[in-house]
Amino acid sequence: MTVQTWTYLLVGITFALYIGIAIWSRAGSTKDFYVAGGGVSPWANGMATAADWMSAASFISMAGIISFAGYDGSVYLMGWTGGYVLLALLLAPYLRKFGKFTVPDFIGDRYYSKTARIVAVLCALIVSFTYVAGQMRGVGVVFSRFLEVDINTGVVIGMVIVLFYAVLGGMKGITYTQVAQYCVLIFAFMVPAIFISIQMTGNPVPQLGMGSMLKDGSGTYLLDKLDGLSTELGFDAYTEGKKSTVDIFAITLALMVGTAGLPHVIVRFFTVKRVRDARKSAGLALLLIAILYTTAPAVSVFAKTNLLSTVSNAPYDSMPVWFKNWEKTGLLTFEDKNNDGKIKYVANREENELTIDNDIMVLANPEIANLPPWVIALVAAGGLAAALSTAAGLLLVISASVSHDLIKKVFNPNISEKGELWAARIAATFAVVIAGYFGINPPGFVAAVVALAFGLAAASFFPAIVLGIFYKKMNKEGAIAGMVVGILSMLFYMCKFKFDMFGGGSEADWWWGISPEGFGSVAMVANFVVSIAVMQFTPPPPKEVQEIVEDIRIPMGAGEAVNH
Repeated sequence: MTVQTWTYLLVGITFALYIGIAIWSRAGSTKDFYVAGGGVSPWANGMATAADWMSAASFISMAGIISFAGYDGSVYLMGWTGGYVLLALLLAPYLRKFGKFTVPDFIGDRYYSKTARIVAVLCALIVSFTYVAGQMRGVGVVFSRFLEVDINTGVVIGMVIVLFYAVLGGMKGITYTQVAQYCVLIFAFMVPAIFISIQMTGNPVPQLGMGSMLKDGSGTYLLDKLDGLSTELGFDAYTEGKKSTVDIFAITLALMVGTAGLPHVIVRFFTVKRVRDARKSAGLALLLIAILYTTAPAVSVFAKTNLLSTVSNAPYDSMPVWFKNWEKTGLLTFEDKNNDGKIKYVANREENELTIDNDIMVLANPEIANLPPWVIALVAAGGLAAALSTAAGLLLVISASVSHDLIKKVFNPNISEKGELWAARIAATFAVVIAGYFGINPPGFVAAVVALAFGLAAASFFPAIVLGIFYKKMNKEGAIAGMVVGILSMLFYMCKFKFDMFGGGSEADWWWGISPEGFGSVAMVANFVVSIAVMQFTPPPPKEVQEIVEDIRIPMGAGEAVNH
């Protein structure tokens, strides 16, 4: 069978599975819709959390970024993995014990203020929409190549699928769908990695294969060959970085603390029965995530080596089928500037004739390595599983922020449970449409967009959550001022240097040499400073709030999450 036939078959089977699970586990109450009834087992929650966490950025874009950034791309590995540890150990158990469904719900109650709740809802919407734009873009990329439809049509198909199981099943449907999606995406990521590792080095473990000798008898190590191919073409050596230490630190920190403030990951810890189960599922999720994260650097090395070996100074007419197929998507383009019929892929932009989108590297990797069609199709199914699982989690955050945190808690406290459930579903529908628009008109490649979402979460939520848990004297005025300053400063910097607004600016103009992806660290510090400074000149929180803060740090006695 052809790659396209295999793709239709595998994607069709996985989509049917997701829809079947959504129908089986459809939500019948707001508790089902928001936290899957609060009775998910640690194993199931660990797998669902891993799928929720490993988005299109992890599956599709991360290895693509590392392929082109080399050593500098390691910031994504360090930041995202370290951030999950920070979330699991520092915040999740305490938030779970507080017993709130959403981050705005925690902030609204902890800071005893409707204004704080509204600010938190606005921050959650900004973060979630920025993040979901990357997921829908990932869906469009996969569909455009493997189902041979244009990216916009691919985004629309993805919107319909996500809408169906997110709106019907809520968190209950999403949780069990994500368990299936984890199995699909991890199998799809590992199978080609193992195949190519054996093919190139004879070692079946990709993590070890990356540092092994090539099995062509040359006695050359794989990384040495890649360094040589890179420097021959004028690129930096793959194993050497060029980013400043300050920027690497800033990006890593922004990704870490942004992870700890991501609302769609935090809500997963409310779907289990006990605080102990939240800790257990966090540990399991970390192990399951590590399988992909330790393999991604190997995949990037395999993909980049095979790509350079195939295209460097090769006649355009001799290019294999995969090259022509990706050209059709517009994500790989060749312009014969010197009319010699050969592909000149070099670091010099004026002479370079080949443009490659980072997002194609993982998806094209099995084709470049000439693996069987079913493996190529499996990667397509895995990419879709990764993008759809995270998109669904984000859409639930958006719908819960509107229905639970705004409508029920602020504008209409007397709304019935059925009315709130309908409001959540309508909000999710609107969210899918807006997410689809961002997928069709994305502000950058997947991981770049996602990295900005982490910066926004770091700038807004992290200080408010940490101070809310560990500093009982933090009051509503300080938290509100901090969140507003943090999110606005991050948005300003992002718009100025990423989207050339407010007069724009080049890399040389970055403040303190920090990139937009890393500025969340600076905005986070500003949030902390403003929060604590404002707190000094405003009344302390009520005594009962201070007692709640002390209580949530006591390990024992946590019950089920309830919808207050």
